[in-house]
Amino acid sequence: MKLAAQVIDLQKHYDLGPVVVKALRGVSIDFPEGDFVAIMGSSGSGKSTLLNLLGGLDRPTLGKYILGGLDVSQMSDTQLSNVRNQRIGFIFQSYNLITQYTVLENIELPLHYRPGHPSVSAADRKRCEEMAIRVGLGQRMDHRPFQLSGGQQQRVAIARAMMNEPEIILADEATGNLDSVTSTEIMTLLRNLNDEGRTIIMVTHEPDIAMWAKRQIVMRDGVVFKEIKNEVRTTAPTAFAESSDKAFVEHELGNKPAGEGKH
Repeated sequence: MKLAAQVIDLQKHYDLGPVVVKALRGVSIDFPEGDFVAIMGSSGSGKSTLLNLLGGLDRPTLGKYILGGLDVSQMSDTQLSNVRNQRIGFIFQSYNLITQYTVLENIELPLHYRPGHPSVSAADRKRCEEMAIRVGLGQRMDHRPFQLSGGQQQRVAIARAMMNEPEIILADEATGNLDSVTSTEIMTLLRNLNDEGRTIIMVTHEPDIAMWAKRQIVMRDGVVFKEIKNEVRTTAPTAFAESSDKAFVEHELGNKPAGEGKH
C-alpha cells in the first residue's frame, strides 16, 4: 500500500501565556493513495488544526508529517510554499476566488506561483479551459465570481485546486455554504475525482456529507476518537460535463432560463 500522506504522533500546542492549549495530542493516521477521508468532530476537537498542518499552513510542535515521502514538518518556509503550490490542492468553504478575475483567470492562478516557470503558456491556457469544461463551466469562462452562484464558484475552486496535479486535495467544509442539491452535485464531482485516483481529505460537520467518503475519522479532544468505514456508495446523482452546464445553471437560477437573473 503506497501512502499519499502520513502523520506520526502529530502534536500541536498553542502557548497562550499562562495556559498551553494542546490542540493535537498525538495523532497518527495513514492516508493511502486514492483515499477519501472525512474528518469529523465538534468545535475544539482538533480537526481544523489537523487540516492546517496537512496543508502546510502551520507547523507541528512535535511529530512528523510525511507527504510523498518527504518530511514536511522539517521544511523551510520556501520549501513549504512550493509544497503547497505543487503537491496540495485547497478547496475552502468561502471559495476564496479573486473577485476581479474571470473564471478562467481564477483557475489558472496556481500556475503563476510555480517555481521556475510562473508564466502561463498557450498549452497551460488550453488546460485551464479543459478544466473549466470538466467542472461544467465551459460557458462561464469569462464570468466573474459575482456573476456565479455558490455552487458554480465552488466548482471554480475545485478546478483551481486541480491545476497543478496535486498529490492530495484538502477540502475545508466545501459544502458548508451550499444547499442540499448543490452539495450533492459538488460531492459527486469530488467522488468522480476520487474514482480517478485522487486522494481527498475533507473536514466537515455534516454527517450526510461525510457519508460520501470511504471512511470517517472522528476527532475528540485532540486525538483520533474512532474511525468509521463507510459503505460504498454506488449511485452518482449528477454527471458533470459541458452538456449538463445549461441545466445546472437553470437550476441554480431557480429554473429560470439563463439570462433572466444572476447571482
